[in-house]
Amino acid sequence: MSKKKNSSSLRFQPAGGERAAQVPVGKKQRLAIERLAGDGRGIAFHEGRTWFVSGALAGESVEARVLNARGKVVEARLERLLQASAERREAPCRHFQQCGGCNLQHVPHGDQLALKQRTLAEQLQRVAGIQPDSWAEPLAGPEFGYRRRARVAVRWDAKARQLHVGFRAEASQDIIAIEECPVLVQPLQPIMRHLPTLLRSLSKPQALGHVELFSGSAEAVLVRHVAALPDEDLQRLQAFCLEAGAQLWLHGDGEPAPFIAGATLGFTLAPWQLQLAWRPGDFVQVNTPVNTAMIEQALAWLAPQADERVLDLFCGLGNFALPLARQAREVVAIEGVQVMVERAAANARDNDVHNAAFFQADLTQPLAGAQWAAEGFSAVLLDPPRDGAYEVVQHIAQLEAKRLVYVSCNPATLARDAQVLVNQGYRLTRAGILDMFPQTAHVEAMALFEAG
Repeated sequence: MSKKKNSSSLRFQPAGGERAAQVPVGKKQRLAIERLAGDGRGIAFHEGRTWFVSGALAGESVEARVLNARGKVVEARLERLLQASAERREAPCRHFQQCGGCNLQHVPHGDQLALKQRTLAEQLQRVAGIQPDSWAEPLAGPEFGYRRRARVAVRWDAKARQLHVGFRAEASQDIIAIEECPVLVQPLQPIMRHLPTLLRSLSKPQALGHVELFSGSAEAVLVRHVAALPDEDLQRLQAFCLEAGAQLWLHGDGEPAPFIAGATLGFTLAPWQLQLAWRPGDFVQVNTPVNTAMIEQALAWLAPQADERVLDLFCGLGNFALPLARQAREVVAIEGVQVMVERAAANARDNDVHNAAFFQADLTQPLAGAQWAAEGFSAVLLDPPRDGAYEVVQHIAQLEAKRLVYVSCNPATLARDAQVLVNQGYRLTRAGILDMFPQTAHVEAMALFEAG
């Protein structure tokens, strides 16, 4: 027997009462922006929800379009400026409103630096309850023309039979067609300008995955492909690279490889007369002048003496280890990936550096028991990824280092690890930001810890 439909339309509500309807994506809303978040978005409050609006500044009245909403948090983008802040500037890039890359172009550079400084200070205070004894001036370079590496998104639209080439839109998988990118270093500008036309001329564009651009000792174009490229497409790519004065690299199955065997890439650390080799896929800092200034500051803060033994953790290709070796008696450099250890050791040999030793180690495990750690160290330098170095710093006092420089690309994990170091008897004596990515809210920082 079938049940009779309940005519009372009774609905069961959660214990907290009726749940508010979610804000629909695409909805436009007028908002008053009260302040800036650490990521550079404007914060507004409306009908019990917190709105994060990219492209908006404190004190502005805006109309925003919803990108995403969950619970009491709404993510939106500036749609129309109703009342502008006196601090606002015209974004230098004409793709600013669409491209998801450089989200702070409407903010004067000095204010960008102040925002990043404030973000670092707030994280250290909120997470660790500490502030440095002194703040260093921000390390900054050119606002534009600084980026020596970039990934270009590529997607084949089978229905429209069209190849989309450019950068990702904010909070979207959509690809925004980019004809120029002012943050790229000058040698990559003409390559970026003519790349879309080249890629759309290929006979098998659906085989493309993405394209990466590099500039160092030479320029290079890396083509990631998910299927074999026809010979005619390979020849077209190579002709383009020859005309642009760039190397062609291909990445199918296995590791990236140069189209012409024997081609090499590298970058120079001029103050130390060092030339480091690297390959597409290796980590390398994208901002040459700030990278150089960062190394100089790290060496000045760490102050390695000619009779000291120094430890470099997360050493990569030797970006810090080799300059350190110019000043210290011995450098022990540790990396988690064996292939990077081998490349860093090769860089040392190629630069006639013989007082740096490179080892592979699991940097999630205690280090004190390793054979290379038995003698201890006078000083330690860490340059971990975004996850930080929580496991490493747990017992780092056992290495008996008196000075420790921590280079961070994430203020939250730096603050977390700083608390661990302070609990082991270290004092945060100095800290400051590194403006590795101007026009973005990405914060890099350096902190000096001293024992006692």
